[in-house]
Amino acid sequence: MSVAKRNFLGEIGALIDKTVMVVTVDGKKYSGTLSGMDPDTLSLSLTDAKDEKGTITHKIFLNGSVLAQIFTIEKPFDLKALSERLEKVFPTMVKLYEDQGFIWVMEKIKVTEKGITEGSGPIADRVQRVHALFTKEAASK
Repeated sequence: MSVAKRNFLGEIGALIDKTVMVVTVDGKKYSGTLSGMDPDTLSLSLTDAKDEKGTITHKIFLNGSVLAQIFTIEKPFDLKALSERLEKVFPTMVKLYEDQGFIWVMEKIKVTEKGITEGSGPIADRVQRVHALFTKEAASK
């Protein structure tokens, strides 16, 4: 797989669990939470999808051949900026794995946009406080 294709699929994959709007080739629009994607066909599934008439469908599956455009509705989480903030608190102990959507702190604490996913103790508590403050500041912008 080429680097460009891997990056493209990574970009779409990063939208999983995010609110998106999809436009089909015949002009229909759906917004909802991107809950799945088939990388071979670019088919998508949306949860709690709403069409332009306001009709809500619990789950909708769209074949990749009918997709024209995908828009993000939510502002993306800036994992790199969080990594830089954590680096100020834990110099030389932070590794960003942006393509995989997480940060390692001291090779013990795993942080995603949702917070701590692995690790515990005083260091994890400190990382969680930095994450919470970062998230709060980002929401107010």
